[in-house]
Amino acid sequence: MKQGKRYQESAKLVDSTKVYEAEEALEIIEKMPKTKFDQTVELHVKLGVDSKHADQQVRGTVVLPNGTGKTQKVLVFAKGDKAKEAEEAGADFVGAEELVPKIEKENWFDYDVIVATPDMMGVIGRLGKVLGPKGLMPNPKSGTVTMDVKKAIAEIKSGKVEYRLDKTNIIHLGFGKVSFGAKKLLENYTTIIDAIIKAKPAAAKGQYIKSVSMSTTMGPGLFINQK
Repeated sequence: MKQGKRYQESAKLVDSTKVYEAEEALEIIEKMPKTKFDQTVELHVKLGVDSKHADQQVRGTVVLPNGTGKTQKVLVFAKGDKAKEAEEAGADFVGAEELVPKIEKENWFDYDVIVATPDMMGVIGRLGKVLGPKGLMPNPKSGTVTMDVKKAIAEIKSGKVEYRLDKTNIIHLGFGKVSFGAKKLLENYTTIIDAIIKAKPAAAKGQYIKSVSMSTTMGPGLFINQK
């Protein structure tokens, strides 16, 4: 497939045989031709674990010091006082059982993250087949099943991201926008990498971080030196 002119211009800045330091890679990304929209800078981390085993799962959340550059829309499943708390904390949508048919039958996915109080998990369980494949199921490990909905919403809105392995043992994650500049992106990158290293399962053997690369939404990838 023939790549566009902007991609080709960006690719000229990248040595595909080289492994870059993160700071240098981000400085190159900053110099790439600009697009009509503010591209996300994406991170891809291949780990030396086997995600088929429960004791080798790598999953968690981290609050990026400079946010993601994207305003996350939050849906909260809660009732009574907790629903009111969610509304006051800035949730974009709040509801309970009445949202189930809307999500199931109307394919309503106008939100990025779902937070739920523990008592609502029975209701949300009915949506597992719909929300699961989209990575939207609330989970205690990611802090999205909680009674402290105010804190959960505040963290998500301020730049909290979830990292998790896919079936090929790779973590894919957007960690900011090109417009942030190299310095802020580096701060976000370091925060994520540190969190992934700390999340190393005890059962993981051999080399933990196999490879790291980053790219913009529509740009070429750069391999990163990560010891």
